[in-house]
Order: sequence, then C-alpha cells, then structure tokens
Amino acid sequence: MTDLVGALWSVLDSAGDPERAVQQQAYMKSALPFRGISAPELKALLAPVLGDPALRIHDRAEWDSAVRTVWDEATHREDRYAATALSGHRWYRAWQDTDTVPLYRHLIVTGAWWDHVDEIASRRIGPILRAHHEAVAPVVREWAVDDDLWIRRTAIICQLGSKDDTDDDLLVDAIVPNLADPDFFIRKAIGWALRQHARIDPDFVRAFVDEQGDRLSPLSRREALKHLGRKVDP
Repeated sequence: MTDLVGALWSVLDSAGDPERAVQQQAYMKSALPFRGISAPELKALLAPVLGDPALRIHDRAEWDSAVRTVWDEATHREDRYAATALSGHRWYRAWQDTDTVPLYRHLIVTGAWWDHVDEIASRRIGPILRAHHEAVAPVVREWAVDDDLWIRRTAIICQLGSKDDTDDDLLVDAIVPNLADPDFFIRKAIGWALRQHARIDPDFVRAFVDEQGDRLSPLSRREALKHLGRKVDP
C-alpha cells in the first residue's frame, strides 16, 4: 500500500455524518454504505491529500494499483469516489491514454451504477477517445454491443463533452444497436447523448430522430428534443 493510499484511508475514516449516510445510501440504492460525506466536503478532504507533493506517485503501475486498491477495497461509497478522483488528478494526466482503458473498464463493470459510470464515461473515457481517436473509437464500437449494460451506456455517453469534436458516425454506431433495449439507463443515455449533441448540431439530431421514428423510445425522443422546440407525444 502506497503512502498516498494510506493517507486517503486516514482522511476518509476521519469524516462523516451517520444520519446523512443513511439518507445517501437509500437515495443511491447502494449496497455499500456511505460515510455521510457531502460532495463538497469530500472534494475539500481529498484535495490536500491528492495534491501533496510528498505523496505524489511517479510510477504508472503504482498509480494504477493505487486506484484499484482504493476502489476494490472500498468499505464505503465515498472510498470509490476517492479512487475516481485519484484516477483523474492533474498529476496523472500523462497516463490518460489507451493503456488506461482497461482500468476504467474495471471501474465501470464493478461500479455498475450511474454515479460511478457517468463520471468515468464522460471525464475519463471521453478525453482519451478525443486524444487517441483512431485507437479508441473501435473500442467504443465494441463496447456498444457488449453484454454489460454499463459498458454500453459508457459507449453511448462518452462523447458528452466532445462538442465540435463529436464523431457523428461513432455516436450513431453507439446508439443504434441499443435502440431496442428496454432498460431505463440505456434509453436515458441515448436521449442524453442526443440532447447534448443538439447544442452543437441540432439539424443532425432532428434528422436522426426523424429517421429512427418509432425505433427511438418515447423517453429517448423526449430527451433528445428537449431543447429543440419540438412537441413530443408522451
């Protein structure tokens, strides 16, 4: 265990509100208990630890192992939030590349809920896709037809922050194989991805929605057209 991992455990163990923890666990429907640390409090707790030069990790394999350790040995949900924060800290940006994709796949599959998956999809996989598009786009296409629900959701929403760099063909290839999926999280992801892209290319989204017709679920359609001034039947 690195000094950084030990420091993270220590600061996490020192905080929390048991009453809030019960409410958080119920809201998130989490198997893991919460410590009762709010998001702003957690950010404030983690910042000095992750930013301490004395605790900085200089070896890539050690950093990967540290993220996995905090994640896999988590006793509370905030521990996994800490692992995610460690994975994206500015000191480790040089390691945000194709070799890190297996780490994020592990976090997605084992996290298996929207709070973990959406952060990793949009703020970890998305930037790697934009920086290494030729190598990662085929991975996203494979993920779009994966057996795992959360891997498929990641493929659909990983371009949320891409703006003008959105690969329209890749977006379509991620969405179309999932149009018939009845799962709420997939249908919501489709609508979210389209709604976000509509801010950049509304004509593309309108045309896609019209082309898909009834293949697009009412939920996905409603979300996709939310800000485009189109009335959608409930």
